[in-house]
Amino acid sequence: MPNFECMKGRLLLLIFLYLATVLNAQNAFITNQKSNPRVLNAFKHKNDSLKKQFERAHLSFPPKNIYLRSFKYESQLEVWVKPNSDDPYVLFKTYPVCALSGTMGPKRMNGDFQVPEGFYFINEFNPNSSYHLSLGINYPNLSDLYLSDSIKPGNEIYIHGKCVTQGCIPIQDDKIEELYVLAAHAHAQGQDFIPVHIFPIRFHSEKSNVFFKKSTKQDPDYLRYANRLKEVYQYFEDSKRLPVITINTKGEYRFY
Repeated sequence: MPNFECMKGRLLLLIFLYLATVLNAQNAFITNQKSNPRVLNAFKHKNDSLKKQFERAHLSFPPKNIYLRSFKYESQLEVWVKPNSDDPYVLFKTYPVCALSGTMGPKRMNGDFQVPEGFYFINEFNPNSSYHLSLGINYPNLSDLYLSDSIKPGNEIYIHGKCVTQGCIPIQDDKIEELYVLAAHAHAQGQDFIPVHIFPIRFHSEKSNVFFKKSTKQDPDYLRYANRLKEVYQYFEDSKRLPVITINTKGEYRFY
């Protein structure tokens, strides 16, 4: 007969070891980040303030999941949070984007100064940035590799401090410190892929749509591309949840 008490004890031990491993990995990431003086200062200056802001908004801190949504025409970067993976997102804060290069439309080649448009995630924490602190975006993604210049599609797109850009999203030093701390907390708690969606406009804004129609009426290919972005935008507006986004063999976004 199996010894169920022994099996139960082993199971509990395995769960304990798993949780200890996860906790150690989380602590190791934060500790490693804090070994950089800029990040350490950001935590000292921003962590308590963020905790109080979350408390006032009746949100759990630190956040387990965050989602970043940027709008080029409005020059804004939103931070959405949720305590658990099954919960809807709640808007925490909107940062002004202090500089913009390029025009409406996705990035398609190195040196075009365009801010990308599409669906990305944070793929780098850079505490040694020339722009104070920076969070890397995984441009070019698979869609960009299909649709952009095959030799030089460009790279090194970041959300960063300062107020200069050649295709990045600058929000100044004070704001990037907050965002960097939030992203570090979420990553340490297991969010390996922090989504970043970059849209040309807020599609529900009448003023933005007037501008957008003028800028796209001579470019039907871009309009079709933007309409696919709009569908994801609207899905989130309706549900406050992110769809599963895929890319077909033509480099087109699909979601469900």
